[in-house]
Order: sequence, then structure tokens, then C-alpha cells
Amino acid sequence: AMASLRALLGVVLCSLMVSASEILPQADFDLQAVRIAGKWYLTGMCSNSKWFVCRKASIKSGTVTLEPNEDGGFKASCSFPTDNCWKIDVVASKTDVPGKFTYSIPWVATEIRVVDEKPDEYSLNHYINTGWNETYVENNLYGRSLDLSAEVKEKFNQLCLQSGILPENIVHLPKTGTFTLVVKFYIKIA
Repeated sequence: AMASLRALLGVVLCSLMVSASEILPQADFDLQAVRIAGKWYLTGMCSNSKWFVCRKASIKSGTVTLEPNEDGGFKASCSFPTDNCWKIDVVASKTDVPGKFTYSIPWVATEIRVVDEKPDEYSLNHYINTGWNETYVENNLYGRSLDLSAEVKEKFNQLCLQSGILPENIVHLPKTGTFTLVVKFYIKIA
């Protein structure tokens, strides 16, 4: 009985791993035809990385500014408020597969797959990351605004589950708060 339980668990784990690798880019994706340039808001995130699981409660919505380059890739300038706000710029290179890009930063190599996108509304992206002594997946939901429809959010949830992410590691990010600093000057006239 214990051997058959192990075998069943192995089949389940293998099927989760296979389904994550079968997530394909949007079939008709054409970076030149799509209007990806400009500001996007990160509104949803999920991952099976140890870093994300430990910090998911402190992550808030962030922004990404995309700029296509002449080589068919793009530059992304990202800003994500966590306990320690961090910013990063990456240059993603195109691959032979439309909708699939790669980039590397010192601690991680990443493959990006644009899974579903409506350039005036949202983009669902699937990432396969190798670094920090692990390979992990991540999905991000970007919107042209912070308020996306329930239908788009459900598409994101389904992509996360299809990627093998546990439901508790799917996060719809709280909006980033803004603040105003008011400085008053008092001048005493003698």
C-alpha cells in the first residue's frame, strides 16, 4: 500500500511538472504589432520560489515600463515596493519562438512567456527562473490600470494553478499607497 501511494504521488508530481513546462506563449504574439510600450501595473503574482513564499505578504503592486528595442526584445524598468523597495532594469532578448524572451541578471536566468495579452488592458506572463540554487516558476498579471476585471483575475488564477502553484501562493497585490509630504514654513516678521 505504501509503495502504491508513493507511485501515485510520483505520478501527481510528474504531471504537475509537465503541465508547468507545457505553458505556451500566445500563439499569435507579435511584439512589433502589439502595443506593449509604456507603463504597466503589477497587480497579481504567484510563485513556488522560497523567496516569494516567505515575502508574499509584504509585496504590493508595482510598476513596469516597457520599451521595445530594435532587436525584437524589450527593456523593462521595474519598481516593486516590498519591505525594502527595489528597482531593477532588464533587457529581454527575443527567441525563435514568438512571445518567448530571455534575460539574465547576476543571480537568476529567466525565460518569459507572454501567455495572454490585450495590450490596452492586461498581460499574463509565465516565468521560468533558474537561480538561488533552485528552478522555480512565477506568473505575473500586469494591467494598464490597477483595477482589472474579475474575468481577467480568474484567468490569472487558472494560469497559476495550471503552473502547479499552490492556491495559497496566488496573490492579488494590494494597491501601492501614495503619500504626500506637507512642509509648512513659518516666517516671523519683526
